[in-house]
Amino acid sequence: MIELLDSIPPGVIYLVVGLIIGLESVGIPLPGEIMLVSAGVAASQGIVNPIALGIVAASGAIIGDSIGYAVGKRYGRNLLGWLGRKLPKHFGPKPVRQAERMFDRWGAWAVFGGRFVALLRILAGPLAGILGMQYRKFLIANATGGIAWAGTVTTLSYVFGLVAGQWFHRFSWIALLVTVVIGWLIVRVVRRRAEKADEADEQEQTDTDAKVP
Repeated sequence: MIELLDSIPPGVIYLVVGLIIGLESVGIPLPGEIMLVSAGVAASQGIVNPIALGIVAASGAIIGDSIGYAVGKRYGRNLLGWLGRKLPKHFGPKPVRQAERMFDRWGAWAVFGGRFVALLRILAGPLAGILGMQYRKFLIANATGGIAWAGTVTTLSYVFGLVAGQWFHRFSWIALLVTVVIGWLIVRVVRRRAEKADEADEQEQTDTDAKVP
């Protein structure tokens, strides 16, 4: 990869890195992190400027996530409606409502931290749009996460070379496992609270109907 980048003009490298990271953030499974690590190593050899590389990578991440958010917000409800008819237990109105409550509370952290986690880099933007996260809140989390991720990956790749790619690969999958476990626990807590809230609403409605002559 480094030899390939060495044969490409710097302007093209910036374009390719930004494009791949952007498309990955939209929701297309592409090796954005691997590309950034390789470009960071290339920067350590003087092929590209590390500061410019970090800016391009962060811009690609932020723009791509924003496009993914817009796509999720525009088409996500239709997808959820279709899935709800096919799999009502998992995508019906009740589980979707619970997911919305969870994302409303923890969504900003999911968008920020998801930039460092395998698979969540692809899903965070579209998922935020589907579940109706406020765009201002999403943009703040998206921008800070994109800048932090791009700066960290570029810097460590520039300083430590390809070994940094191995660190990020391991960390991403470990972080994914931890995220899944934490997410499962949060879902259980939110689901229990939602069920209690629904039961309370039903009881209140029953009491109200009973008072009506």
